[in-house]
Amino acid sequence: MNSDGTDTRVDYSRVFTQAIDRLHAEGRYRVFIDILRNKGMFPNARCFAGHNGPKPITVWCSNDYLAMGQHPDVIAAMEEALHDVGAGSGGTRNIGGNTHYHVDLEHELADLHGKEGALLFTSGYVSNEATLSTLAKILPGCVIFSDELNHASMIAGIRNAGCEKRIFRHNDLAHLEELLAAEDSAVPKLIAFESVYSMEADIAPIAAICDLADKYNALTYLDEVHAVGMYGARGGGISEAEGVAHRLTIIEGTLGKAFGVMGGYIAADQTIIDVIRSYAPGFIFTTSLSPVLVAGVLASVRHLKASSVEREGQQASAALLKTMLSEAGLPVMLGDTHIVPVLVGDPVKAKRISDILLAEYGVYVQPINYPTVPRGTERLRFTPGPSHTPEMMRELTQALVEIWGRLELRKAA
Repeated sequence: MNSDGTDTRVDYSRVFTQAIDRLHAEGRYRVFIDILRNKGMFPNARCFAGHNGPKPITVWCSNDYLAMGQHPDVIAAMEEALHDVGAGSGGTRNIGGNTHYHVDLEHELADLHGKEGALLFTSGYVSNEATLSTLAKILPGCVIFSDELNHASMIAGIRNAGCEKRIFRHNDLAHLEELLAAEDSAVPKLIAFESVYSMEADIAPIAAICDLADKYNALTYLDEVHAVGMYGARGGGISEAEGVAHRLTIIEGTLGKAFGVMGGYIAADQTIIDVIRSYAPGFIFTTSLSPVLVAGVLASVRHLKASSVEREGQQASAALLKTMLSEAGLPVMLGDTHIVPVLVGDPVKAKRISDILLAEYGVYVQPINYPTVPRGTERLRFTPGPSHTPEMMRELTQALVEIWGRLELRKAA
């Protein structure tokens, strides 16, 4: 209280309520679906929201791109590990030790990318944040060059590093070189970028970026989270498919998308792996992945190293859906990847389309709004997999055409 009796205390509840109200006002308040997937029947699932009992739905936006989370080998490996060693890992690896499943998986991941070593994290977000923030602190005066569309986890890692950063325009090699050339040659440099940009559905010019790194003596950090398992003869990502993995200093990936389970990792030479293992708080002080999860990933990685059936089926599904949506006049953002974004351009309308699809058509696709994508580029992001049938795609296309007409939305030019 002030001397005049005025109450100056912070109204915490009001501050928090206003923060949520702003999201509602901007049309970007996020609602998470209440769902259970049907084992062995992906993309079929059950939705529990807004009605009595479970309602059958078709999932169109899962990042389990190849349905490996449903694969019999993966499930069997997890069940075997559960009955062999129990549920948890026992704590951090510093305290609980290296569960042998972790050792085997790190060897498999290092081999996948042709690197000396690999290091597991609890998620792709943590692997990016922990590695990027630690690298820059180890390298005195380091400057990080970051693509403007890099994932939030990479941005967080760079911010937490406390180092100088330079943002280059998306996939703009001339701008990147301009920024590199402006720096002192004695300054440590790191170029951080992604292979597949999951919201734009485009691919980075990896070899050309490596050329610039060689020219200006920079390290490279490639996020392959939307590409591992999906591209390359063994699922090593775009860098494997293009034969440039050996040129990259660090390759980062996830175990929760194409590999279908959970976790993240980096692969690099053994000294870098040892540095991150020894210095990164995000690794040192975090309980390690359950061996049950690691066993499932191990089965998935080994399967996708040997099998291209899932990748080929997914690519065929993505190509077919792009064709159907384009021929229907819908504003598909065409690209060379497995992701099929449809531009809406308005957060309220994107949410409305998603709600109608779920309520009336049993189709689940989550609207993608700011800050995941820039304002004015809100979209629906479809990820057709090898189990999505042509009939499912026809039904989806017809539903979208009907909704586009109902809401009087603009079609493709």
